[in-house]
Amino acid sequence: QVQLVESGGGLVQVGGSLRLSCAASAPTFNNLAMGWFRQAPGKERELVAAVNWSGDNVYYTDSVKGRFAISRDNAKVTMYLQMNSLKPEDTAVYYCAARTVSIDYVVVTAARYDYWGQGTQVTVSS
Repeated sequence: QVQLVESGGGLVQVGGSLRLSCAASAPTFNNLAMGWFRQAPGKERELVAAVNWSGDNVYYTDSVKGRFAISRDNAKVTMYLQMNSLKPEDTAVYYCAARTVSIDYVVVTAARYDYWGQGTQVTVSS
């Protein structure tokens, strides 16, 4: 069983930065494909970024390209999301997710993730 705990959310002004962390409690971290999702009030949950288990293949949704960076430290069993140049439309609850995989690839579909964190609120004020 995999448990995920997000941290690092908060209130930030437009143009500011935050770094989210997702700490995993898992038998092994190296076979987990992982991703960050977000859900704003009244909207569906959307994939923000995803990374394969080796960390060398990433995906970003168009709205965050050039501003956000996903990374992972397998030794620390932690995934990160560095968020820069934040905009009011980035306001949402951010969730990390994981899926056990046997092939090293990026998972971009929410339904294919097996494990979810409880979420951390990010609020960008204008």
